[in-house]
Amino acid sequence: MQTVVITGGTDGLGRGLALHYLNEGARVIAIGSTPEKGEALVAEAKKLSAEGQVHFLRADLTSVASTRRLVEEIENTYASVDKLILCAQRYRLFGKRSVTPEGYEHSFALAYLSRFVLSYGLLDALRCTKQPVIMNVGTPGIGLGKIQWDDLQLERGYNGNKATLQSFRANDLLGVAFAEENASGSVSYIGYNPGVVSTGMPNSLPLPLKIMTKATFAIAATPVRKAVLPMVELLDNPPRETFTAHWKKKPVKLQGNKAFDLADARRLKLVTEELVGTR
Repeated sequence: MQTVVITGGTDGLGRGLALHYLNEGARVIAIGSTPEKGEALVAEAKKLSAEGQVHFLRADLTSVASTRRLVEEIENTYASVDKLILCAQRYRLFGKRSVTPEGYEHSFALAYLSRFVLSYGLLDALRCTKQPVIMNVGTPGIGLGKIQWDDLQLERGYNGNKATLQSFRANDLLGVAFAEENASGSVSYIGYNPGVVSTGMPNSLPLPLKIMTKATFAIAATPVRKAVLPMVELLDNPPRETFTAHWKKKPVKLQGNKAFDLADARRLKLVTEELVGTR
């Protein structure tokens, strides 16, 4: 029985992937912050008589300490991890800058630092399987946003859009740095852009924009059940390269693309290690 770990596993794409792999007979560890959503996922799995097993783990992924405890719990409970799928994201496009109790800007902590800690923290567990793969769901291939090298926590000139885009760019570089660390090629790292998917994202927006976004989703967004299909295809048949990026089924060119610059990836890895205390 393969073990599939999914952050954001009780909502949207994460939930869709959880249900898919449950029906395939996998052991799914769905990670989320809301117990009610975890219970709902478990209940649905029972209702569907899924062949696999689902385990809900509650975790605050905005906390580095909590994410490290999560890594330890997974390692101590399960002998290996076949697939690590990183979907957890909470859009904070409006409002004031929010800081976690550990002092990190909220988007940077949830959407990047948690993925950094989980990717490297579960590396040994992944290496114990035959075809291990990490999928980091973001926006590779979109040339928006940049790393604010002199102000990673966005203490000056903050806005939610800038914070969100920085986290996406940081994850592009995370894939590049991870591939260099994993030079043996034992783990396939995939940056994945699902395009516009009909999820609950609009619920976090102010009312006028929420209504407009939901209307747009109704017309243009891909339903979750369809959006997970190309993801599953990649997860079950990962590329041989140590790092690849994809926009749905289309590979994203890495060579000459500043978003995947190796020097920047090395720089960000060093800075992140200092931030989270692993250096």
